Amino acid sequence: MGRAPHPGRRGSERIRSAYRQCEEITRTQARNFHYGIRLLPGPKRRALSAIYAFARRVDDIGDGELPEEQKLRRLERARGDIRSIDIDSEDPVLVALADAAHVLPIPLEAFDDLIDGCEADVHGQEYRTFEELVTYCRRVAGSVGRLSLGVFGASQPDVASGRADALGVALQLTNILRDVLEDRCNGRVYLPTEELDRFGVRLDLVGHGMLLDGGAALDELIRFQARRAEEWYAEGLRLLPMLDRRSRACCASMAGIYHELLQRIIADPRTAMRGRMSLPGWQKAAVAARSLAGMTP
Repeated sequence: MGRAPHPGRRGSERIRSAYRQCEEITRTQARNFHYGIRLLPGPKRRALSAIYAFARRVDDIGDGELPEEQKLRRLERARGDIRSIDIDSEDPVLVALADAAHVLPIPLEAFDDLIDGCEADVHGQEYRTFEELVTYCRRVAGSVGRLSLGVFGASQPDVASGRADALGVALQLTNILRDVLEDRCNGRVYLPTEELDRFGVRLDLVGHGMLLDGGAALDELIRFQARRAEEWYAEGLRLLPMLDRRSRACCASMAGIYHELLQRIIADPRTAMRGRMSLPGWQKAAVAARSLAGMTP
């Protein structure tokens, strides 16, 4: 798709206002990522906020309460918005994203993958094999990694793109393990059916929206999946040396928060299956501070 057409940076106050709205969306609705984004210098911070604001919009459509047909129409409209993105739009998120894509080599076509993944969610797609699940993860999170790389910049862009994609898979696998109960209550199961069968796990719901205790078999399955996620982190974190210091700190902070969360899930799978785990604010801030100091997750 290349860079979006841009008729000059006219209406600069309008553009600044659009970015401010995107930063507010990121601050209030993408808290884990906000800790990393705020470590970037202004232009990159604003651009990445625009990416996350639009990605959040797509996610909210897929996760919302509308009927399936309306969700699919809105997702298709979002796809059209990206393909015809215009700095003169009345939508502040699109204004900021159009400006960011003019200034930086952001691969806006990657949003197509994100929208494809959200459409799969709307259809209630399940995944038979781990390979099928990885394809989904690449769509919904690897795409955001590739978009983010357009903001960060990197040496060896082709190699960096593959590592950004791998890191996105790692983060999405962590999300899936964190949200097993919440997703199941919403009628979604992401863990591969082949592996649920192999471990003898059913993910049945009992009263009050809780999972039937799967005992040691469920613990074993969760740890098995977590070890796989660790392999994706190992590959994805090889991206860090390819980034400049502030971009590296941002990426390390975002990955570090999710990596810490994965360690908690590994340590206590049973608690993770009773509700969404999260890190306290002080721990997220500590991860961000370590990242800025140059320590890897």
